[in-house]
Amino acid sequence: MKKILILFTSFLCINVLPAQNDEAAKFAATINTTDLKKHLTIIAGDEMEGRETGTEGQRKAAKYIEAQFIAMGLKAPNTTQGYQQLYPLHQDSMLSSSLKINNQSLQYGKDYIGAAGTNETGIFRGKNIVFAGYGIKDSAYNDYSKLNVKGKIVVFFLGEPRVDGNYLVSGKRRGSQWTYPGLAKKLAAAKELGAVGAFVINPSLDTFTQRSLETSKKTGVNFSSLPPKDKLINFAILSHNYGKIVIGKMFDSLLILAKNYQSFKGNYPKVKDAAIDFTYKKQRTIIDASNVIGIVEGSDKKDEYVFITAHYDHLGKHDGKIYYGADDDGSGTCGVIEMAEAFALAKAAGKGPRRTVVFMTVSGEEKGLWGSEYYSDHPIFSLDKTSVDLNIDMVGRIDTERKTGDSLNYLYVIGHDKISSDLQQINEGVNNKYTQLVFDYKFDDPNDQNRIYYRSDHYNFARKGVPVLFFYDGMLKADYHKPTDTVDKIYWDIYEKRVRMIFHTAWEIANRDEMLKRDIPLTEGSR
Repeated sequence: MKKILILFTSFLCINVLPAQNDEAAKFAATINTTDLKKHLTIIAGDEMEGRETGTEGQRKAAKYIEAQFIAMGLKAPNTTQGYQQLYPLHQDSMLSSSLKINNQSLQYGKDYIGAAGTNETGIFRGKNIVFAGYGIKDSAYNDYSKLNVKGKIVVFFLGEPRVDGNYLVSGKRRGSQWTYPGLAKKLAAAKELGAVGAFVINPSLDTFTQRSLETSKKTGVNFSSLPPKDKLINFAILSHNYGKIVIGKMFDSLLILAKNYQSFKGNYPKVKDAAIDFTYKKQRTIIDASNVIGIVEGSDKKDEYVFITAHYDHLGKHDGKIYYGADDDGSGTCGVIEMAEAFALAKAAGKGPRRTVVFMTVSGEEKGLWGSEYYSDHPIFSLDKTSVDLNIDMVGRIDTERKTGDSLNYLYVIGHDKISSDLQQINEGVNNKYTQLVFDYKFDDPNDQNRIYYRSDHYNFARKGVPVLFFYDGMLKADYHKPTDTVDKIYWDIYEKRVRMIFHTAWEIANRDEMLKRDIPLTEGSR
């Protein structure tokens, strides 16, 4: 707060100078390595314990960010309690499970396991078992084309078939949704066809390890956007020994096909009569996570919005090691904090933005874009009136794999050719004027195998039609998702320059006459 008061006084004096002073440049200059380092040393410090979503470390980080927003004088949204938009997570624990086949009781952990995160408290019973291959129902490959599973128990293998190294359904080296989310999609297909339960066989898991047994009984912290009506059918994962009992003499040959990702080509065992009784009981604990939101209110266009986002969560602490996440995404988080202060200074000096600028740091990104998904499905500010989301996920280091061009004065920019034709002109314009970074658009290649466009929080804005730009340093190797992603490895000068460029982009979009056009259809994709 002291910084704001001092600079506010100086800006009052500066206002008497000629108009050639560049207001954007003055406020961008308040974004500096000293403050970035101060914030990042705390966000990526020991006390935050890796900021894993749903943990005390994440909550400490949220409180720190909230405290910065308060000190800067940012407003909180009217619909939240303070600056945090809470969203519910849950942790499931198995209380009991029993499985009987023809009145023979199976042993949990030896013959089968359940899955606390997917199964619900309940019972399924059936008199017939139907082998359903990989459990896939797709126009490119359909295990159910000649099967009637209504009222029956299906049994299928995890995985999906390949042909010449490409997955049959997707036609690419990357698996389809039958691999990820995979099991959930298969259970949904079986339910849609009338199956009452499922047995699942993992081709690579002959027996159950102690770890698989423990994780089956208690989940980590999870987020689900599925409404209650979309609950899946219950299932049990069978050991290979018991899979052989259930499927019969063809099991070994089918297992070989599954291990080699080959099609079953309709070579299925016949329906098997068996009395099945599966009972499952669990309890669910609700835990709150949060997105931290502060706003600098606009003037004549205050009912239109510019979002600046980053995720403040990381991977937490495991086996006694803290995953610090200095670059991923402490760098983006502290960039948001610094830009919030710059806009707050502008507002205090009477030079505030025309549009309302929303600074949002989200949690749950590392788990599957949870926080941004929750926000986009429960928006506080109209998405139709949101001009842009500028998302920052790793901007403090360099790409060790970058072999061409300037490796110390670049930034990967993703989304420049999607949704809005205004994005590239504005972003390149401010960069040419102020920062002269080299923009690399390689991750906007539609054949990008990393699918970067779909892997950070901007995507949840994009899927709702909001124009987005994603800023990224490309550090996919080196210390990515390792305990060694630490503050001492940040390249401070390039970090500062990148954050200033993003500030200038936000400033331009927040103050132009029109919202960004939405004139380029977005090709559908998924994380």
